[in-house]
This record gives sequence, structure tokens and C-alpha cells, in this order.
Amino acid sequence: MALSVDVIDKLAALITAAFGLVAALAWNTAIQAVFKEIFGDQSSIPAMLGYAGFVTIIAVVFTIWIGYVANKTKDKVVKDKKE
Repeated sequence: MALSVDVIDKLAALITAAFGLVAALAWNTAIQAVFKEIFGDQSSIPAMLGYAGFVTIIAVVFTIWIGYVANKTKDKVVKDKKE
């Protein structure tokens, strides 16, 4: 029984990751379209590096924010369980 539960957990994680990848690719395309609209069709190395840097900064900021919100939520759940 435990094996099937582990398989279900792993499949759920894999499917979730797949949807995350699809969403990331969709956002990548959208952000590239915005950059193209603002800066024109620039496929030079500096433009690509600027885009990559911008996306990296956004990813880092959101990752930190999501971690903060998750920890805050966990603390609230633990606090509520103690009461």
C-alpha cells in the first residue's frame, strides 16, 4: 500500500512540475513579446542578456516572496493547531 501512495505522490509532483514548465514557457513568450514591443526586434547578445537578467531578477524576487508567504502560512497553521 505504501508503494502506491509513494507512486501517487511522485506522479502528482511530476504533473505539477509539468504544468509549471508549461506556465513558465507561456510567460517566457509573453515577456519576450513585451520586450519586442518596447525595444523592437533586437536579437543581439546584449538584448538577450538584458532579457535574461530581467527574468532572473523577477524569478529571484518572486521566489523569496513565495518562501516568505509559505513560511508565514506554515507558522499560522502551527499556531492554530496549538490552540
